[in-house]
Amino acid sequence: MKYFSLWAMAAMFAAVAAAQAGPVFLPAGPSTVAWGYYWSKAKPVLTVHSGDVVRIQTLSTCGPNERLEAGGVAAKDIPAYNATIYDQVKDRGPGGHILTGPVAVTEAEPGDVLEVQIEKIDIDVPFACNGFSVGRGFLPNDFPYGRRKIIPLDREKMLAHFAPGVEIPLHPFFGSMGVAPPESAGKYDSAPPWMHAGNIDNKELVAGTALFIPVHAPGALFEVGDGHAGQGNGEVDITAMETFLTGTFRFIVHKDQHLLWPRAETPTSYISMGFSPDLKTATEMAVRNMIEFLVTEKHLSRDDAYMLTSVAVDVDITQLVDGNVGVHAICPKGIFVEAR
Repeated sequence: MKYFSLWAMAAMFAAVAAAQAGPVFLPAGPSTVAWGYYWSKAKPVLTVHSGDVVRIQTLSTCGPNERLEAGGVAAKDIPAYNATIYDQVKDRGPGGHILTGPVAVTEAEPGDVLEVQIEKIDIDVPFACNGFSVGRGFLPNDFPYGRRKIIPLDREKMLAHFAPGVEIPLHPFFGSMGVAPPESAGKYDSAPPWMHAGNIDNKELVAGTALFIPVHAPGALFEVGDGHAGQGNGEVDITAMETFLTGTFRFIVHKDQHLLWPRAETPTSYISMGFSPDLKTATEMAVRNMIEFLVTEKHLSRDDAYMLTSVAVDVDITQLVDGNVGVHAICPKGIFVEAR
């Protein structure tokens, strides 16, 4: 008993010391990014333990320095690592997102769930970009050409100056947060969201929320990027207010959970998701996943779960432009009066 007490005390002091030391910082650089893919065979750039906190620096999808400067961005406002990564990283594709990671979480194994607690999100630059190009977006035939726009950001007032008389509140979030997909998927394109999460583009996942992702590979291999200062549901022209973000994440491994599709939780709601090339199929998935959540976690009958989803749950289009479209169902926590 004495030995146990001393061990427990030592562990407690170690945990306090780790907390006082602050989160580990993972900068964006040529050796710490994966350009365009999630992959079960990727080599981790950082290994941490369940419970650890990591600050992760990420790039935008706005492109190289020359493109930004041509759009009117001052050279001093572009992070130095942007040019370095574009110059030095040659292993690219099949997708286009530059993701920081992978981060391995030692305890994570296939069959577990990785909880990603999003503790803080910092906007690193005073601008965002938006644009569409030929053949892309939800209405490619209506806009058979390309346009790009630099959007000034007021980070003190948390407003985007979109146009004269048009100001948009900033709600920064990461468009892409995911883990390695099953090994059979190979080097998986960073664009379509799937059971590994990835490019889900869910604007609900701001600071103070959590994403729950099924683990498919040892270590989980978490990657993050595609920073957004804000977005409309649908993301119809294929981009949001794209920008450079640094996120602070806490990783928690839940052993032997066997979740099939990602879920999320905000301070006020539970969120289920569905992804498919077909919008109807994605919607069916999100609704079924919500019903399953209500049955397994809230202990409702299947019939009651279906009816509750109809009367209290909002079913929203997440995005329409990433190969697999996304739908999410939002269940308010406040309806569960016993828990409240």
